[in-house]
Amino acid sequence: MTDLPAAAPGSTPLVIRDATVADVAAGSLTENQTLVLAEGLIQDIGSAPDLPSDAREVSAGGRIVIPGLIDAHVHVLAGTADLFRQAEESPFYVGARGSQIMRSMLRRGFTTVRDVGGADHGVSRAVAEGLWEGPRVVFGGRALSPTGGHGDGRAPSRFASDDTCCDIGLVCDGESEVRRAARHQLRTGAHHVKIMLSGGVASPTDRVDSLQFSDSEITAVVEEAEAANRYVAGHAYTARAVNRGLRLGVRSIEHGNLIDDDSVELFRAHSAFLVPTLVTYDRLKAEGAAAGLPPASQEKVDVVLEAGLRALERAWRGGVDVVFGTDLLGAMHPHQCAEFRIRGEVMPARDVLLSATETAARLLGAEGRLGVLAPGAAADLLVVDGDPLQDPGVLADPDRHLRAVVQAGRLVTSSLP
Repeated sequence: MTDLPAAAPGSTPLVIRDATVADVAAGSLTENQTLVLAEGLIQDIGSAPDLPSDAREVSAGGRIVIPGLIDAHVHVLAGTADLFRQAEESPFYVGARGSQIMRSMLRRGFTTVRDVGGADHGVSRAVAEGLWEGPRVVFGGRALSPTGGHGDGRAPSRFASDDTCCDIGLVCDGESEVRRAARHQLRTGAHHVKIMLSGGVASPTDRVDSLQFSDSEITAVVEEAEAANRYVAGHAYTARAVNRGLRLGVRSIEHGNLIDDDSVELFRAHSAFLVPTLVTYDRLKAEGAAAGLPPASQEKVDVVLEAGLRALERAWRGGVDVVFGTDLLGAMHPHQCAEFRIRGEVMPARDVLLSATETAARLLGAEGRLGVLAPGAAADLLVVDGDPLQDPGVLADPDRHLRAVVQAGRLVTSSLP
């Protein structure tokens, strides 16, 4: 991907002194470093770099500096867990609420997110132009769903539905409709196309273990995405759905709670990515009803809740590229960082952090530009108390450990001198 979504850069060069810089891939720390940030990029890192005369200077006080975090499975406009009722709201109201969701994400340390249903070019542009404060948004537009699939929010008694701009899904059937729908998302500048490969929790009429779309329909979307130098992200829970999607060219699997050993082999063979979203099931179980999750969807949570952690461990031990994702909705968004703690139950802290930095950047086609601290990379970084390479709890509790957030060289929030 060559056209990385932007974030409004800082107007004045920023220098951060006395920093301990983390190399996440190597799992190492380098003390007594100075970072020079300007024009939205890291210009230099070293013990005595040349400093711009007009720079603002702050001291990290020896604290650890890590790359800005990437959440690769969000719905930034999801102001309620009842997404299909939200589709009937005013788009201005949905956008206003989404702007607050994004602002909070950024202040938790997420400088980039991948939206996999709902956000469009306008949301991404609003951040790029500084109209909204939030993470840069890599968007896919509306997710493609067959009739009765995970993106079809109609109640069983309804035959037709308005094509509203606030809907997260677009219903399409047959190869020609699916091609047209994929082309439409790509026409708007989408960086990926999301399709529903299986049933889901939030939708009212489909089974979690159902298969969705035919082989020819999935292949059509993959062909259209590849023709545009983009890729397909597939919502799937069961091994049957996951494995079929991987064989047909889907590049990232969202959720994947019920994968098997064959899935692990297919991920590796196709250089595909797994994006688990474990915190959402934990919170849907605890808060789903209060947040607006319909009763039919509440009953599905238990099906995927227990299996998710086992699937993550299976994938990590099998050498799959695992990416950080959360998939939180409505009032559950503030629990975004709890995903670090949950993953830390089965993964080393360094690998958990890697999933939210360099590995996520590779999924986005932004390796070397996001998720790393190096000259030429985006000037997105965090200053933290504690060592997230050793303790995932550091990132799980930003109120206690996060001391500064910098995005595109702009100091978003700081308690540094």
